[in-house]
Amino acid sequence: MIHLTASTAIMLATAPADFRCGVDGLAALVQHRLGQNPRSGTLYVFRNRARTMIRILAYEACANEAGRGYWLVTKRLSRGRFAHWPSPTSPLSSLAAHQLRQVLHNLLPCR
Repeated sequence: MIHLTASTAIMLATAPADFRCGVDGLAALVQHRLGQNPRSGTLYVFRNRARTMIRILAYEACANEAGRGYWLVTKRLSRGRFAHWPSPTSPLSSLAAHQLRQVLHNLLPCR
């Protein structure tokens, strides 16, 4: 299960991602293009080029080895676009949990 607390590490990819690639493709993007460990426990947030969908990639490292694995969560807007996203001056931007909630509800600018 994904736990979103004040101490959850959240990284937002500033450039759009190709959502056709799925879990393995996004994990490879995190590792090779962003230089991060996709199994670190950090939540990685991506958007599509049209700004109509957001995906969150998370790795759950359970004490029980059989329960370990990736989560891929998708939100697709019924209407409109995610209005605010940081410009891609750097590949990643750090977010706090309350900021992620605002981004997911399309409420406030993500800076």
